[in-house]
Amino acid sequence: MANVKLLYHYLITHFFKLCLLPLIALVASKASSLDQEDLQNLWFHLQHNILTLTILFAVLTFVSAIYFLTRPRPVYLVDYSCHLPPPHQKITVKKIVENVNKNRELDASHNSKIPESSLDFVLRLLERSGLGEETYIPDSLLNVPPIQTMAAAREETEQVIFNAIDNLLANTKVNTRDIGIIIVNSSMFNPTPSLSAMVVNKYKLRSTIKSFNIGGMGCSAGIIAIDLAKDLLQVHKNTYALVISTENLTRNMYVGNNRSMLVANCLFRLGGAAILLSNKSGERRRSKYKLLHTVRTHTGADDKSFRCVQQEDDDMGKTGVSLTKDITSVASRTITKNIATLGPLVLPISEKILFFITYIHKKFVNDKVKHYIPDFKRAIDHFCIHAGGRALIDELEKNLGLLPIDVEPSRSTLHRFGNTSSSSIWYELAYTEAKGRMKKGNKAWQIALGSGFKCNSAVWVALCDVKPSVNSPWEHCLDKYPVKLDL
Repeated sequence: MANVKLLYHYLITHFFKLCLLPLIALVASKASSLDQEDLQNLWFHLQHNILTLTILFAVLTFVSAIYFLTRPRPVYLVDYSCHLPPPHQKITVKKIVENVNKNRELDASHNSKIPESSLDFVLRLLERSGLGEETYIPDSLLNVPPIQTMAAAREETEQVIFNAIDNLLANTKVNTRDIGIIIVNSSMFNPTPSLSAMVVNKYKLRSTIKSFNIGGMGCSAGIIAIDLAKDLLQVHKNTYALVISTENLTRNMYVGNNRSMLVANCLFRLGGAAILLSNKSGERRRSKYKLLHTVRTHTGADDKSFRCVQQEDDDMGKTGVSLTKDITSVASRTITKNIATLGPLVLPISEKILFFITYIHKKFVNDKVKHYIPDFKRAIDHFCIHAGGRALIDELEKNLGLLPIDVEPSRSTLHRFGNTSSSSIWYELAYTEAKGRMKKGNKAWQIALGSGFKCNSAVWVALCDVKPSVNSPWEHCLDKYPVKLDL
């Protein structure tokens, strides 16, 4: 059966080429039979139809010019950098328990103490989360009691953003005065002046820069930022766009007892990424990737989707992000819609035909027939599934029919760095590069979920055999991965 399907895909993929072979043979045989007189007659007809040929040539030139002037400008990913926190910011499960117990002892208010049942709940979550013993949290949360001031939050964000940008600029040698667009996305921390203004001030970017700050859009905001940069690069010529994806933990660690809000504490960790995009034709030669597609899906018109992830106060007035029981069904529905939109853009025609036939059969013949799940591995070589948690990775692995090696970057990122929110897809891409798997022409699919509720995708094509950038976050730990978790 597998061989039959393989033959089918080969025949459909190369259908037009196979049809051209008899035509080419016919033309070749006719051409070989032409004598000198036939060639002279052909030249005579061409000479007497010079006006027609001139008009055809003019029309062809005009259409070609219109096409080249109006086609979308290619967007190149020159390079990117992921923040690697210092070793002293690593946090183990043992250290988390110690800190929680110390905070419980320091807490004079009995009502705000974390009860034993909630602590056991947190421990069970940590054990099943898929996170390892080398994830990171900021200094402010390592402190006992935690320091959740605005100053501490700024310090955390500056450390992450500036480190990622410094490494990116060192690797690309781009002059900051040449950057024309800056986009910073941070869902939970949006001070005044904005984070994008903070970057402008630090690197003395030019006064005409197009500056954008994206907030409150969850873990999928990184792809939203890329999509915005893509649109801006269609308008502004010969420039660079600097995109920064991060999240702040200092001001957003939940200190209450609500279990639906404690989940975020167990998954989210310190991280961030800086990405340099360009529409300069000269940058193609040294760029890693070209952006092929971005697809954004937003199901926020539905009340359940809108409220399934929400920042709010608990009964004790403690602020946190609550997750409702609807999140699984909402996520599944939103992912399905996003994939349905992306599929026609990337899937080969052989997969589209199978999907269409199954759809018609289910619609008009037998509604009990299962929907055909397209084989995305025929269009995509590498998958970067947002490291939001084991359940999310497991679900997409199952629904897309992926192999363990396909989700290895996601599982490894979750284990090594935890859920770093919108930047996790960049740690995953860096993992694929570090393993030496990204070859010229390979396509990588980044897919992420976010509150609201959103599912966003970006597809890139490698312009060369991509090597890991200098100071890759996997540089000193790659040999430990993949790890096998007995959960």
